[in-house]
Amino acid sequence: MPITIRKIDVYPLGYQEPNDDNAWRYITLARIEATDGNVGWGECISQFKEATVATAALLDNGLTDLLIGKNPLDNEMLWNMLRSQVWWYGDVGGIAAFAISALDMALWDLKGKILGVPLYQLLGGKQQEKLPACASTHPKSSDIDEMAAELAAHIENGYRLVKVGFGKKGHANLGINAGRDIEFVKTVREAVGADAGFIVDIGAKMRWTIPHAIKMAMAFAEHNLTWLEDVFPPDNMGGYPHLRQAVPEMMLGFGERFWNRSDYLRLLQADVCDVILIDPGRTEGVTGMHQITQLAARYHVGMDPHCWSSAIITAASLHVAFAATNATIFEMKPFENPMQHELVTEPFHPVDGYMVVPDGPGLGIEVIEATVAKYALKNAR
Repeated sequence: MPITIRKIDVYPLGYQEPNDDNAWRYITLARIEATDGNVGWGECISQFKEATVATAALLDNGLTDLLIGKNPLDNEMLWNMLRSQVWWYGDVGGIAAFAISALDMALWDLKGKILGVPLYQLLGGKQQEKLPACASTHPKSSDIDEMAAELAAHIENGYRLVKVGFGKKGHANLGINAGRDIEFVKTVREAVGADAGFIVDIGAKMRWTIPHAIKMAMAFAEHNLTWLEDVFPPDNMGGYPHLRQAVPEMMLGFGERFWNRSDYLRLLQADVCDVILIDPGRTEGVTGMHQITQLAARYHVGMDPHCWSSAIITAASLHVAFAATNATIFEMKPFENPMQHELVTEPFHPVDGYMVVPDGPGLGIEVIEATVAKYALKNAR
């Protein structure tokens, strides 16, 4: 008798994130159980409470029903079926993309467990043995020297790169004052040393003009940034050619807020960046991320897994990255947090400054269901 999907559970979760000044953050998990007893886990980074409630409602009120009784080994066919279902409300991304991401990730995990092989093998095999670990941070101090010392400590603790988000919570106020921002970048470079990677992410809250962005990129270039990221929002893709022409020595990363293959194809055809940022918890799961990553490789553009969420997304991102020819670095939250260190039996950590991919079947992780219950949305703020 063929194995089929017999049960799907949806878990909206809320928790406080120590890496973001203890701000409340939200994710949605999907647990898919097959008739042979194997279980697959998936996640979307729904991020805000209202988006998480909406994603869970979409899953619980129709999308999960489509998968019951289906063969989980047909996961890519099921991904296409889910995408066809949401044609009216999900062609351009949004809540539907979150929902598909969680289900698709869980299906890949389940498939790997049924077949007894790691996900990277299902995606074509490992292309590399390790990726440099990047401490992806949201410094919150008002003092530049204190923030620089914090970042230098991450390098001393073994990370190969540091990444700083501008416009975040806390008292850092980065991205607001040009002189202070330049002083910050200079001070951080001196603190972390010449060999450490250093990335600046301008962030969703910033609204830099093209002249201001060019001015800042020119100043930052003197301090050897690895790349400058998301300088303009997705609806201002036209700003990037001006920036690339004015500061050709500055590597640019872009794409954190895109949703699907069509979005990234437009980005790649426009030749606006050197590295794409991509998250399987947003871009229609492992299937979407893998397709987009392969597409980027054909355009000779690197890929950075933007997986600033739970250990489930970390695991999925690792597998896709290690099956890719164009993966660059791997981002990790440097401070212990509930969704990385309480959610799975073996949390992820850099080893000698690098990340490796788990070899267990599927995602290679074991989710602690008591932790899922602990952070259920009904228990969150």
